[in-house]
Amino acid sequence: MKTPVPTDDHPDKAELRLCRLGIDTYKEAVIYLREDSHVCISEGFEAHARIRVCLCDRVIVATLNMVKSDILEPGYASLSEYAWELLSAREGDVVCLSHAHPVASLSHVRSKIYGNPLTMPQTVEIINDISAGRYSDIHISSFLTACAGGRLSLEETVHLTRAMVRAGDCLSWPVDMVVDKHCVGGLPGNRTTPIVVAIVAAFGLTIPKTSSRAITSPAGTADTMEILAPVELDMARMRKVVEQQNGCIVWGGSVSLSPADDVLIRVEKALDIDSDGQLVASILSKKISAGSTHALIDIPVGETAKVRSLAQARALENMLVNVARELGMEIRILISDGAQPVGNGVGPALEARDVVAVLRNESDAPADLRERALTLAGLILEFSPDVAAGAGRDMARDILDKGDAWRKFQNICAAQGGMRQIPVAPYTHQIVSSEQGRVTQIDNRKIARLAKLAGAPQDAVAGLDLHVKLGHEVKIGDPLYTLHTASPGELAYVRSYIDEGNHIIRIGE
Repeated sequence: MKTPVPTDDHPDKAELRLCRLGIDTYKEAVIYLREDSHVCISEGFEAHARIRVCLCDRVIVATLNMVKSDILEPGYASLSEYAWELLSAREGDVVCLSHAHPVASLSHVRSKIYGNPLTMPQTVEIINDISAGRYSDIHISSFLTACAGGRLSLEETVHLTRAMVRAGDCLSWPVDMVVDKHCVGGLPGNRTTPIVVAIVAAFGLTIPKTSSRAITSPAGTADTMEILAPVELDMARMRKVVEQQNGCIVWGGSVSLSPADDVLIRVEKALDIDSDGQLVASILSKKISAGSTHALIDIPVGETAKVRSLAQARALENMLVNVARELGMEIRILISDGAQPVGNGVGPALEARDVVAVLRNESDAPADLRERALTLAGLILEFSPDVAAGAGRDMARDILDKGDAWRKFQNICAAQGGMRQIPVAPYTHQIVSSEQGRVTQIDNRKIARLAKLAGAPQDAVAGLDLHVKLGHEVKIGDPLYTLHTASPGELAYVRSYIDEGNHIIRIGE
């Protein structure tokens, strides 16, 4: 039983003791207070108010959620896990609470809502305040909405990218050329990054790859790489790995590169807003912050991919190229086929298995993942003045076929903390075809949803294995895909979703 803070000893102090409830809000700072708390009454706090929380010399601004039950004892407050980490708080610490200071940059957001362009100083103020946690999710959503739908000009997108870079740390490397790659997403299983990094680093180019975890997908590159090696490296350790091996694959959240980006993406995903200006700023700010001088951007196009038309891809390509040019970065764009998932596995462990199979040149490795990775790696190699245009792919294939890429990948894993065994799901169930014909569609979005319902990425072993590709002929009873789950309950849950008629593979005559 906790000892409550004796509120009558300091009736004029807005202080409460912390109790950890373990509530995950991702990257939103939230404070939880009892509705009948003396602090709420004396300060006039209301739900959704912005509260300044002080602990020793550390200060954050958090959104207030009111508690009406006894989950919090009198004299106690709690914080979301993100806020807890920001304050480096411990159970029982005493925090001092007050009203947050007005955020002046919100006037720039309001101006943008009414159609006025953002200047560079205004954009810097907005991004600095977002990075510092001074914006609530409501404020962030207002900013994102004001910028969506083509409302960011090229100049404003350049401002936004620069501001996002300035808000965090920037890496520099003792070489003239630092390369990177990025895929705009939308294809389940498209885990080319570990293969590309291994090939490019084995060639001798520097490729410090920071990757994201899944937000709405079944796996991010960091989730898949974490199956094979540690990815939560700080800046110093990341630098050491790159200096030793020419490359790394680490989680971007463990290094403070363009910190506003993760916050913006979280709210943008919840709003289901696709803004080209925000996407361009997100991609390029991360690359520039990582010290990259050259980058390859892959834009898959498909009916159920993130980018659905060639016209949309061309518009995105034009913006990426022009913004990168303004920021002194050389990029190349690959518009690729996004009609279906890449590889066989969807989910962290299953994707890691496919990556290793390709790197080890195993006979049953997914050919489409291998070929896609070779194309990307080849184009990156052609950034080098030592590689002629059109020769990169053959050089990449030679590095992979000789085993140099596999050896480099093992060395990168060892440098990041040691290579791990790939776990296997204890429960599986095969889904077979109920009709005969040719596979005419594999829905990327439904594949991703199915893998998430199976438990990915929280359960690393969860997801699904695809057994067919577009154009394959199938007979009644032929396997289409296999579900993988960590528990029988999850398996029953995802099977019920399929039984409701949610078919992800279309078979025609």
